[in-house]
This record gives sequence, structure tokens and C-alpha cells, in this order.
Amino acid sequence: MKYVDEFRDGRLIKKEAAFIRAFVDRKWRFMEVCGTHTMSIFRFGLRQILPYDIELLSGPGCPVCVTPNGYLDKAIAIAGEKNVIVTTFGDMLRVPGSDSTLEKAKAGGCDIRTVYSTTDALEIAGKNPAKEVVFLGVGFETTAPTVAQSVIIAKRLKITNYSVLSAHKTMPEALGSLAASGANVDGFILPGHVSAITGTAPYRPLAKIYKKRCVVSGFEPLDILQSIAMLIRQKSPKVEIQYKRIASGGGNPKARASIYKVFEKCGSVWRGIGKVADSGLKIKKSCRDFDAEVKFHPKVRPPKENAACRCGDVLKGLISPTECALFARACTPEHPVGACMVSGEGACAAYYKYRGRMHG
Repeated sequence: MKYVDEFRDGRLIKKEAAFIRAFVDRKWRFMEVCGTHTMSIFRFGLRQILPYDIELLSGPGCPVCVTPNGYLDKAIAIAGEKNVIVTTFGDMLRVPGSDSTLEKAKAGGCDIRTVYSTTDALEIAGKNPAKEVVFLGVGFETTAPTVAQSVIIAKRLKITNYSVLSAHKTMPEALGSLAASGANVDGFILPGHVSAITGTAPYRPLAKIYKKRCVVSGFEPLDILQSIAMLIRQKSPKVEIQYKRIASGGGNPKARASIYKVFEKCGSVWRGIGKVADSGLKIKKSCRDFDAEVKFHPKVRPPKENAACRCGDVLKGLISPTECALFARACTPEHPVGACMVSGEGACAAYYKYRGRMHG
């Protein structure tokens, strides 16, 4: 398969790994931002073929993982309202809020339905005109355009019983916050699909101000190894693209235009990181009829965190999942305590699934 098979070619992978081993002359710490990168690194055993001098840290690139408890609390509160259908992607069901989950709320009688797209949610709204249908808008720049389009379509077709509870976040600002806080990394393996929308301009402060090397990477094993090699070979920090078959410097202007037709920038709370200025997307006043926050005004208590769960430290790259006392004991994919163990892109889930493939 083009753009897959050649990037999984064992001969090329071994050659790239050998080049990295020959070129490395000091210790390097790189953060792979996207959860899909983390899964690929484990799935293809890249840690086993990289030299010990290269340390890979997982970052805040899993949208489910960085969604804070307060958002889940609001979603559960809205689901408890009369004549409301909450629609969501399946990986949100088991994410813990302060006291419960969407899965438990569903078991308790709330009408919560798993969908595969915003189109599904709009169809449910069309078939249930007497009920309010709320879509849980969670994700980065990759999913925000589709959610924006659902609002545009609902507005055009006058589907007035549809709304979005937005928790959309934008990646560059969060990475800037980590860099500003003194994150002990030499560079970032940047998310390819997010960057296909944003382009490279939003990442330039990471290199210019914080002196962090950056490479936009694809998700196959050869992509990741090539990106690591590019990071090491940079003579001074800059933003480069390895994933040129998908991403470009200018990104996707049409997708960005769609986003900002419906959303505007706002401060947003990231699990573990806290509130980051201009890192969220809220629905504009011109589309407020489709804003579930405005429509329902969900009243919830101040969110609570499980003090024993160190998901936030994992997302900041301060610890690996195995350093959390709950990992693989009280916290497993079957009984997750933290969001990082719930999502298929979560670092804890990746470490658990592939825990036999650690260095050494």
C-alpha cells in the first residue's frame, strides 16, 4: 500500500536506526506530542532499536486525556436533563469526571449515544425533533473543522435542537506553555495531522523563543525515525517537516476558515497543565444558539481530581506511566482511574499494552 508499506520497510528502518546510532554523540530528550506517535513507537518496537542516549517522552497530544474533569462533569449534568440526547465518540464514555463517567450516567438511564461523526449526531437531531441533541466536541485542529461544519449545516437547515459542548483545544499554545515552564526536552516530534491544518507558523516560537527543535512527523516507523534524525541534525533550533506527503508550511486555509467561522479563541484548561491562554475554541456569539453551554447553563461543583492519579505529570512529560503507583495495579484499561489509561491514544494505555517492550 503506497505511503504505508514503504514506511514499514524493515531494511529502510534498520538503515535509519543505524544512521541515528552512528550520529548520536550525546543524550537527547524528545517529546512525541501525539498519542498515535506513542502507540506507533511501542507497536513497532522503536525503543528497542534506538540508542539509550535518545529518550522519548509522551506529551499532551491525546485529546481525551487532556480534557479536564470539569468538562465531563458538565456533559454528565446536561445528559441528566429531561428530553436530552448526548452524542459522543466512544472513547469519551469511560473518561472519569469528578464523581462519575458518561458510561455510568448511561447505565443510570441517561440517553447517551455513541456516534462516529457529527453527521450521525445531526441525523439523530433530525429524527428526534422533540429532543435536544448535544454533541461533545472534543479534539484538536483535526476534528474542529468537522464540528464547525455541523454547526454551519444545522444553522442553514434550521436544525434548532442541535448544539455542541465545546472542549476543542489548539496544540501550539500548550506546547508553548510547556516550553515556557522549562520543560526538559531538546525538541518536539510534532503531530502530523494537526499540522496539516495549522501549518508550521504557530510552532515557530518554540524554536525562536524557547530554542526547541521541532519536526512535523508522520506516524509510520520510518516517519518517526526520520524525524528523530532530522531533530538531531539541526544545527540550530527550527521547525521542519518530515511528513511532506500530508503536511505543508501553509497548512489547510479552508479548514482553518471553517473553524473560525464558528469558533473563536479562548483560554482553556488542560489536564495536568492548567489553564493556557488562547488554547481553546469556544462558539462565537453569532452561533450561540448552537452552544450547549449557553443553552443549558450546566451547574456543577468545582471539579475534583484523584490525588493518587499522576496522569497530569505524564502529560507534561515529568514521569513515565510506570512511575505512577496506580499503573497496572489499581489502574488498568479494564478499570481505568485516569484518562490516560482510557483512550487508545493515551500514554498509560500504550505503556500497559506494550509494557514488555521497554528499553532493556
